[in-house]
Amino acid sequence: MARVSITSQLLEIDREIKMRKQVYPRRVAERKMRQAEADLLIGHMEAVRDTLLFCQDHEADIRAYIAAKKAG
Repeated sequence: MARVSITSQLLEIDREIKMRKQVYPRRVAERKMRQAEADLLIGHMEAVRDTLLFCQDHEADIRAYIAAKKAG
């Protein structure tokens, strides 16, 4: 699998969240989806975004931890 930068991943997750916020209200109105499900699924994507932001903010510490573990 190709490496994808955190920045690119964040851009994609932002695009996905925006799309869901546009599509899900229509699906709820058409009774193809419940509001609770729409909220849950958007919440999941927002949690993924939060995780990626955490990793981005702490990238140096994470890399240093991994290097130290490999070094023994």
